[in-house]
Amino acid sequence: MDRRQRRNENYVSNISMWVLGAVAVALLIAFGVGIVINNNQTRQAKRFTTNTQRIAETNTMVNTSENMQNNTQAVSISIGRSVNEMQESTTNTEKNNTEKMAVNTSKAEETKNNTKTNTTKATNTEKETEVKQEETKSEETSKDPSFSKPVEGEKLQDYSKDNLVYSNTLEEWTTHLGIDYLAEKTDVVKAAADGKIKSIKNDPRYGLTVVIEHSNGFESIYSSLLTAEFVTIGEEVKKGQTIATVGNTATFEIADETHLHFEIKKDGENVDPNIYIK
Repeated sequence: MDRRQRRNENYVSNISMWVLGAVAVALLIAFGVGIVINNNQTRQAKRFTTNTQRIAETNTMVNTSENMQNNTQAVSISIGRSVNEMQESTTNTEKNNTEKMAVNTSKAEETKNNTKTNTTKATNTEKETEVKQEETKSEETSKDPSFSKPVEGEKLQDYSKDNLVYSNTLEEWTTHLGIDYLAEKTDVVKAAADGKIKSIKNDPRYGLTVVIEHSNGFESIYSSLLTAEFVTIGEEVKKGQTIATVGNTATFEIADETHLHFEIKKDGENVDPNIYIK
């Protein structure tokens, strides 16, 4: 009985051990299968993730490519518009510049024509002025100067070219080619007309003498002077301007009273002063 019981116990024990072993093996197998399945699932998940990422990257690349293409098209369109606008702007600028150049050219031509007209007018005006000046100068030149008495005194001896007069100094009858005006010694002598001092000299017969050159070939001669320090040769003088003082230096009239001997010549020939003195 005990043996049988022991056998049964041993049998049961063995069976239990076998069952436990089988269970352990089953657990190991299950664990292994689980690991394999888990690894497969992990791999599949990784593959799925990788594929998803790849698909996302592919979509991103596609979208980027599309965006780039769209941007390129937009840029091309923008560049095209800019080129067209630049061409239009350039065309408009060239057109405006051409129009401005045409206007400026027209204005320049107008200014040139106006300048020519003004120059012509100015030239004509200058010519007219020159002609008038020449005419005035010619009139002044052709006009005989107006003479006045060189001193305030009365006549001592009148002009006498055709009739002989008696000379107290020479004690003979002779011609008298000027007018002798009574004057006190040192009385001032004035220019009979506008002119220029031609000469100041000591003449052997007429004494200290001043000659004034006038227009139209006239000369006035002032003789028997005391001094002539008021003027110089070449000086321009006006009618009535003081040129000298009365003296008694004319040797051929030394016997006469103190006076001024005055003559007028025209083209080198003596003329009657009475004709020109006014």
